[in-house]
Amino acid sequence: MEIDRMYMRRALQLAANGRGFTAPNPMVGAVIVARGRVIGEGWHRLCGQGHAEVNAVASVSEADTPLLAESTMYVTLEPCSHYGKTPPCARLIIEKGIKRVVVGAGDPNPKVNGRGIAMIRDTGAEVITGVLADESIALNKVFFTAQTLHRPYITLKWAQSADGFMDVRRGEGEGAYRFSTPATKLLTMKLRGESEAILTTAATVNADNPRLNLRQWTGRPPRPFILDRSGILNHDAHLAVEAVILTGDNPFEVIFKEYGVTSVLVEAGPRYMSHLLETGMWDSLRVEIAPVALGDRGICPAPSLPFGTGILDRTEKFDASDLLYFHRRGSIAALNSL
Repeated sequence: MEIDRMYMRRALQLAANGRGFTAPNPMVGAVIVARGRVIGEGWHRLCGQGHAEVNAVASVSEADTPLLAESTMYVTLEPCSHYGKTPPCARLIIEKGIKRVVVGAGDPNPKVNGRGIAMIRDTGAEVITGVLADESIALNKVFFTAQTLHRPYITLKWAQSADGFMDVRRGEGEGAYRFSTPATKLLTMKLRGESEAILTTAATVNADNPRLNLRQWTGRPPRPFILDRSGILNHDAHLAVEAVILTGDNPFEVIFKEYGVTSVLVEAGPRYMSHLLETGMWDSLRVEIAPVALGDRGICPAPSLPFGTGILDRTEKFDASDLLYFHRRGSIAALNSL
């Protein structure tokens, strides 16, 4: 029904408010409707705190509480059925007597995976599933990647000149060439704030001595990791003091299994970026193309854009710089293009 889609769109809007704060949990939104009006709304605000359903029920006024028994709850992801840091939301829905529940996508977590829906249906309540499911999955591409592929969601990011170089020939003591503008720097901070971890290589650390921290943006700073398979890292570098040093060939497996990280932003040089593109070990890519040609000064040719394995989602222009956003063909991120 179109009315169900309308309220589910509102629930998705609410869910997106949790971006950058809920990981490794998904972003979830909930709307409670009775007698043709919204009586409660909520979203999952922070990992370890109340889920969307709990917050939506808590927002219902005392005067409207009796209406819960005749209400419909719209929730973007299947209500949980297990005890974790919070009690199961499916149990809360049952206790509040809500007789109709509309669900966006099912939860791929093996601890849930249909059990929440079954619990509610077993009480005789009506449960409608699959309403704007693709939109819910796309919103939670990080969570679905982690749950189904058992690895983190991988975003690649680099900046380059209009003629395809990532750096210039440097004089003594000269730092890396700065392609970003104030506006595109903020977009980089946004990417970092939405990522649980940031990965670079020892070669990049030695050449640029980057900090890769979060500045001028609200969010949780990403945990830094440095890939140093050859033992070349300069341990006096800024990042080396606080970063986890990885030495094996499977950094993403280690980051996921040993550190519980579900999203990684990779900021590194062209060799490692090319390797990830060639092996298909990526999900999303953002390329910033600055309006400058470096010519004979240019070094470090940027990787070839992934026209074979990648799909261009959109382009944006900031301060004359072009931003290109890609997703890997066949990845969960492909749902973003719907």
